[in-house]
Amino acid sequence: MSDNIDELDARILDLIQEDANLSVAEVAERVGLSPSPCWRRIKRLEDIGVIKKRVTVLDPDKLGLGFEVYAGIKLSVPSRENLEAFEANLDKWPEVVSCATVTGREDYMLRIMTRDMHAYDDFLRDQLLASDLVSSVESRIIVRSIKTTTAVPLKLVIGDRMTNS
Repeated sequence: MSDNIDELDARILDLIQEDANLSVAEVAERVGLSPSPCWRRIKRLEDIGVIKKRVTVLDPDKLGLGFEVYAGIKLSVPSRENLEAFEANLDKWPEVVSCATVTGREDYMLRIMTRDMHAYDDFLRDQLLASDLVSSVESRIIVRSIKTTTAVPLKLVIGDRMTNS
């Protein structure tokens, strides 16, 4: 278990990462605390950075952004300067919703959301391939998403002792 959290913290985190709209009183009741100690635990978890932020998860299909691609990016020359230059471009590309450096043949794996194939093609041609930094892009179009979650798997931290109340 992490030195920063105990089993009760993990139960609190499990609840609020599933539903950030729960009041402190509701969380406290579900984990068997009174509201004040529960609030102090949540505040401490925010202060130490375990809770980074609270967000609302949107349905991209209902917003017309249901075309999703995973793209492996190979840089022309994977130098420190090129890595930093490529990463600086990410803020200019709202289509890129996730980016990670990876091991293997590619340097980055991007998760990209657009309206449709044509919008992706425009992004690919006008942004990714227009850059001298990128030597190749291998695209994998998502046909159907089977599992998507933003939840951190807390059971891996706390094990089988964690119970959902």
